[in-house]
Amino acid sequence: MKELRTVNEWYDVLEQSKENPLFVLKHSTTCPVSAAAYNAFESSAEEVPKYFLKVQESRPVSNEIESNLHVEHQSPQLFLLKDGQAVWQATHYSISGPQIKKAVENYGS
Repeated sequence: MKELRTVNEWYDVLEQSKENPLFVLKHSTTCPVSAAAYNAFESSAEEVPKYFLKVQESRPVSNEIESNLHVEHQSPQLFLLKDGQAVWQATHYSISGPQIKKAVENYGS
């Protein structure tokens, strides 16, 4: 798992998604629901590249993701990106191992 800290890193990841699907998690370091989502995301066994950002520390990146993907900001929020677009997303308690696995099965190939 790699942390995204800059807008340029975000654009690199967005470009990478045109080659292979990948996950991006918007994570709040002060929210227990976000901590649970982060743990589920981190421990998922799916073989898809994983990226995350801390929304408090990387607000410009979070804002850019919202703008580029045309999805209203929530935290926690997990996206499966493919071809430069969010093909799947989940928020809050919907971010779980089984849901992540299902997203990869349905959209990841």
